[in-house]
Formats: sequence, C-alpha cells, structure tokens
Amino acid sequence: MSLAVAGPSSSNIMYNDKGSAEKKSHEGDEDDDNDQDDSSLQLGPQYSLREQLEKDKDDESLRKWKEQLLGGVDINNIGETLEPEVNFQSVAIVAPDREDIVLAIPVDGKPPGLWFTLKEASHYRLKFSFQVSNNIVSGLRYTNTVWKTGVKVYSTKEMIGTFSPQLEPYTHEMPEETAPSGLLARGSYTAKSKFLDDDNKCYLEINYTFAIRKDWGSAE
Repeated sequence: MSLAVAGPSSSNIMYNDKGSAEKKSHEGDEDDDNDQDDSSLQLGPQYSLREQLEKDKDDESLRKWKEQLLGGVDINNIGETLEPEVNFQSVAIVAPDREDIVLAIPVDGKPPGLWFTLKEASHYRLKFSFQVSNNIVSGLRYTNTVWKTGVKVYSTKEMIGTFSPQLEPYTHEMPEETAPSGLLARGSYTAKSKFLDDDNKCYLEINYTFAIRKDWGSAE
C-alpha cells in the first residue's frame, strides 16, 4: 500500500563570470583523474530562477533556449531565492463506484487520530495535490513505510517528477493499489510518508495511522 507535468530542471543553467548564460555540459562529470587541479575549475555564481529568466532577455536565441529548458514557468510565482517551495495540500483516495475521500494534509504532517479507513481487497489510487513556487523542484519522489503492531509490513518508493513553479496546484495520481484482505490483514496500521527531491531535501513527512476493515468506514 502506498500514499501517492513537469519540466526539466533549472540546474542545467550556469552563468560565467561575466553574468552571461551558458549551457552546462555533463561531459566529464565524473572525476577520473585524481590528480586534477581543482583550482582550474572556474564555476560561475548561482542565480535565482527570476534572475535566470531576466538575464540575456535581449538575446533571442538564449531566450528561446531558456523557454525550452524551463518550460511553462509562471513568472508571477517565482521568488528571489534559490530554493523551491513545495506545499502539499491534500490527498484523495480514489476508488471505483464511490466518491473520492479527500483528506487535508496538516502543516505539521501529523493527522490526529485515525486518518482514514480502507475496505479490505479494495482497488484504489491516491491522488496528491501540491503547489510549487520560487524555483523548479527536481526529481520529486515519494517514500512510504507501513508497520502493524510494530513490525514493518510494507515499503515503497515512487518517482513523481520535476515541476516548475506555477500559481495553480499540481495533482499527481499514484499507481493503483489493492488493499490486503483477511482476518490477519484487518486492523490498525502506522505509517510514515516522505516527499524528497534529488538532493534528498524533505518537503513533507507525514506520520499517521489508518485501518483496514470489512467495509469503508466500518468499525470492524
């Protein structure tokens, strides 16, 4: 069971010491020569996404290249900082022949009490709603671990993608899951879900409890 587009990363943009945009080459990323003099590497300064978009705006070829690289970035939803901001708003449990169960995600990532109940053997998907601002978030991924009576019973990882900042929230629907069934499967569970980027920065950690019952919302 698990809890759970987008444009390319802005990390491919660099500026030289004169402040002009250059395409970043990935050739030679691996340091095969241990004797290489690091002082010979001249890395330009980092710039916020807003600065990247505003630089060289009179150069038609660079402007088109940036638009292709950055995708449909909303200029009104970017900031002056280098770090992206990702705010998760809700998760919906989507199952056939029933209304979606929409759950608000608390800011502290700790829903009080029993967060939701799944019907045993049911087929469902989890759909997250989140907003990205300030900068591009690269390689956003989801991890989820589930325990029953203190024993780990499930663990999963899922890549979500790379997202540009925009005013409208994104939605991402996870692959279909099937809830376990049977006497041993029914009961209460604890779980921890995380959303991280390709630098292992964690944007949200959710610690919660849920139950698997004979029916949706059942007490048994």
